[in-house]
Amino acid sequence: MSSAKSTARINFRLRGDLKKTIEDAAAEMGQSISDFAVATLVQKARRILRDQQITRLSDRDRKRFVAMLDDSSSMPNEALVKAVKRYRKQVG
Repeated sequence: MSSAKSTARINFRLRGDLKKTIEDAAAEMGQSISDFAVATLVQKARRILRDQQITRLSDRDRKRFVAMLDDSSSMPNEALVKAVKRYRKQVG
């Protein structure tokens, strides 16, 4: 992974058996240990960050939310109207 763009490092210690597992997995993937470790860490980090942005609802709450969306008599409040205007200004 040595390139002109490489500017940061992460160093950590681990047990020998864990290092061997990582070496074996990297070899199976045809990757260097560094490339394998970076790809695996980044993939896991992105999954964690994505999962933090997902709102999970119970069945009861999901049904209530959908019912509120389907309610044609509801009107957006002032905060929602402002949010839509900001969004349209940013997105175009």
